[in-house]
Amino acid sequence: MKNLMESCTICPRECKVNRSLAQVGLCGMSDKIVVARIAPHYFEEPPISGVNGSGAIFFSGCNLKCIFCQNYNISTKNFGKEISVFELANKMIELQNLGVHNINLVTPTHFIPQIAQAIKIAKENGLVIPIVYNTSSYEKVSSLKLLDGLIDIYLPDLKYIRPNKSMRYSKAYDYFDKASLALNEMRRQVKDEFDRKIMKSGMIIRHLILPQNTNSSIEILDYIKSNLPDTYVSLMAQYTPCGDLSDYPEINRKITKREYDKVLNYALYNSFDKLFIQELSSADKSFIPKFDFTGVL
Repeated sequence: MKNLMESCTICPRECKVNRSLAQVGLCGMSDKIVVARIAPHYFEEPPISGVNGSGAIFFSGCNLKCIFCQNYNISTKNFGKEISVFELANKMIELQNLGVHNINLVTPTHFIPQIAQAIKIAKENGLVIPIVYNTSSYEKVSSLKLLDGLIDIYLPDLKYIRPNKSMRYSKAYDYFDKASLALNEMRRQVKDEFDRKIMKSGMIIRHLILPQNTNSSIEILDYIKSNLPDTYVSLMAQYTPCGDLSDYPEINRKITKREYDKVLNYALYNSFDKLFIQELSSADKSFIPKFDFTGVL
């Protein structure tokens, strides 16, 4: 793990900073794990949240920096508390003891080596519920391979297909090039398995529909249909503009019913039968978790 941190190339940014000496790259994090909330979460897809909730661990920092991020306080301002690998493993066990259906690692990319170590420790100490990797999809295949056999469920959000969009909103011109390779690796690692409607293994590709971007959303559906057939897809309507978007007026609002229905109807017309949909009412800040060290302290 130390070598990976000394010249960090864990994510596609390849900042090559020495995180073991407290240097930080674009993700804003050194080699110390930082988390902002550890608690059951009930607003994921039904096979993930179920009745008992998903044991969400929200990591601070992020390698993507979306201008509209609803978790801005932890993704960009880096709000959170340092914990050790052993403490992270113990928190996984504590969540399991609460009865959650799985451990949900939210924005984990920049901590992959530490997380892999923590999962191994937790499993040695009785962790048996599935591990969910909840990601923006801006990943490197070589880093995902470190998780092969450790992650049960991949929950990637395929945000963009057009480079001009990913550059404008997330400063990542190569987003789709990297994300498409990452999705193939995730699909290779896991097969879909359920137990009483709860996912035990598999992959759900999310897509957050943005205002005035429905044509891009349709292109993403076409890509999934052609390249990742028979994969579950979740069309998200929860986009809620956060932060100062005055320079981005085209996305400085929630999506309309017409926009969501356009993408949904296209998916249904093209026989996406493994589809999760979301109510427009989900686009509300009340659904954003409170990052107040719940479960951390």
